[in-house]
Amino acid sequence: MQKILYILMCFLIVLVSQAQEVEQDSTEVTYLIIKGDSVPRTQIDLDEVMLLQKLKFDSKKDRIRYLILRKKTIKVYPYAKMAADRLDSLNKRLETITNKGDKRRYTKLIQKYIEGEFSDELKKLTRTEGQILVKLIHRQTGITTFDLVKELRNGWRAFWYNTTASMFDISLKERFDPLNNKEDYLIEDVLQRNFQSGRLKRQKSVIPFDFYDLTNKWLYPDKLKDAKPEQ
Repeated sequence: MQKILYILMCFLIVLVSQAQEVEQDSTEVTYLIIKGDSVPRTQIDLDEVMLLQKLKFDSKKDRIRYLILRKKTIKVYPYAKMAADRLDSLNKRLETITNKGDKRRYTKLIQKYIEGEFSDELKKLTRTEGQILVKLIHRQTGITTFDLVKELRNGWRAFWYNTTASMFDISLKERFDPLNNKEDYLIEDVLQRNFQSGRLKRQKSVIPFDFYDLTNKWLYPDKLKDAKPEQ
């Protein structure tokens, strides 16, 4: 299974030119002394680099679909990240509040802030963009949009939110499932490529999965067949 590799040739060249080995007593521990850093280090922390496979499409139509999906995913991802950040801040703040009344007031304040921040922009989203956003919110928080509304408001309001969304063919109960849904895998592919390019700010998925395993499943199924032992 292909794992994350650390390949930064230019950086290594700089290290070779600026680093020197130092032996410490009889333990023979090798340290790296880097120019501009007064603290000796036994290792260098590098950013993780994910090696992404070149995408292949069965037809021109599939390629166009991917490009459209990419455009929509890039557009709505910041809203999903914002929702996850706000929810995380809310939960951390609530942990420090002991009074139930103060908790309710603070929760309502955050609710109004989120709604005010989102409402005007979300009205501009298309149906497919709205559904992608619902999936990404689940990816970022591990909670469906329906349960999120239910938790912050109440079950009755969540029911009406979902009913209204259903009129536009959007389910607030939709989950992000790249293991069983190829479109969700392609959404994740879009995210990983744009995290790597710096276009989108990385936020790790709360939903557990191995991206390389997903790539083999959806793009290289023949490899999995070849890897299976003969009975």
